[in-house]
Amino acid sequence: MNRAAHTLKRRPFYWLGIVLIGAGLSGCDPNWKQQLGINPETTPDKLPEVSDGPSAAPLKPGRNVIVSAVDRVGAAVVRIDTVKRVNNPLGKLFGGAPSIQQQQGQGSGFITRSDGLIFTNEHVVEGADQVSVTLPDGRSYNGKVLGGDPLTDVAVVKVVAEKLPVAPLGDSNDLKPGEWAIAIGNPLGLNNTVTAGIISAVDRTNALGSGQRVPYIQTDAAVNPGNSGGPLINAAGQVIGINTAIRKAPGAGLSFAIPINLAKRIAQQIISTGQASHPYIGVRLQSLTPQLAKEINATSTTCRVPEANGVLVIEVVENTPASRAGIKTCDLIQSVNGKRVKDPSEVQLAVDRGTVGEPMPLTVERNGEEIELSVRPAELPRR
Repeated sequence: MNRAAHTLKRRPFYWLGIVLIGAGLSGCDPNWKQQLGINPETTPDKLPEVSDGPSAAPLKPGRNVIVSAVDRVGAAVVRIDTVKRVNNPLGKLFGGAPSIQQQQGQGSGFITRSDGLIFTNEHVVEGADQVSVTLPDGRSYNGKVLGGDPLTDVAVVKVVAEKLPVAPLGDSNDLKPGEWAIAIGNPLGLNNTVTAGIISAVDRTNALGSGQRVPYIQTDAAVNPGNSGGPLINAAGQVIGINTAIRKAPGAGLSFAIPINLAKRIAQQIISTGQASHPYIGVRLQSLTPQLAKEINATSTTCRVPEANGVLVIEVVENTPASRAGIKTCDLIQSVNGKRVKDPSEVQLAVDRGTVGEPMPLTVERNGEEIELSVRPAELPRR
């Protein structure tokens, strides 16, 4: 009884709701069909203006220098996969482990000759028992390491192929800080990755420690493991270096590349003889400063040096080209092969550009007198 009464009481409100809805949709409102979704909304004939600026001419289609440079070189950048077999002396001691294990590595390289000659880093292919070279188009070849040079970290790989894409080589002698530097490679297994920056510095002989034989190109282009051996190219799409090393720094990293002119010279020697040749003369050198000169003059009875900046000979190794040429301890080296030198690294690079057995003019200052000498560099003994 109560339930029925409750139902009857609510009915007037129910009907009132229908009447109100009907009243809202009827009458003179022409949009009642739109409110029910029967007809779509109509668009006003003219929309309000939101800008009154002049119309600009359409942009002409074009490509930036990085895209063009990458297009010129990218097809010749390869991925290099290596397998190295190493002995595991603990394999038999700990139940079932193989006595010989395989280590896999990966790096980059670039084709310099259409018949399959490839430049890369020596540390990418060092000790490899198997080398696989894969092109961006998916073609894959077995590679043979013709040779590598640990002092400059340059290596040459050969595959049996014809009419391969080739990366044009540029000139690294006239590079200037601020020029474009574009790196292509396979960092962390991500094939054909392109990064770009600028040349930050050239002739970085102290980039990876003292006594380096490479005047590295320093760039801020992002380089990661796997980029090693890949090309560093300029805005003209020419290879100017081989990406070889990085130094981590807070907030960013520094990248270093072997100048392509040096890499070409080393590669020519490897192709001709299977190994690189490095001249040496047999001296130990020290950068001289006015303060160091004062200390030497105050404590040494055999050595008097000018209080100036220069390159001081602190040791001459017996039975070497330097000793045979008459170079002496306490000499200041002024020039090598006609080029003025300011620090030991410049002497090292000047000697390394010489030829084994060929006369090399060398000027020293001894007791205030300039002396012209001639030294014949010898072949640096290999480890």
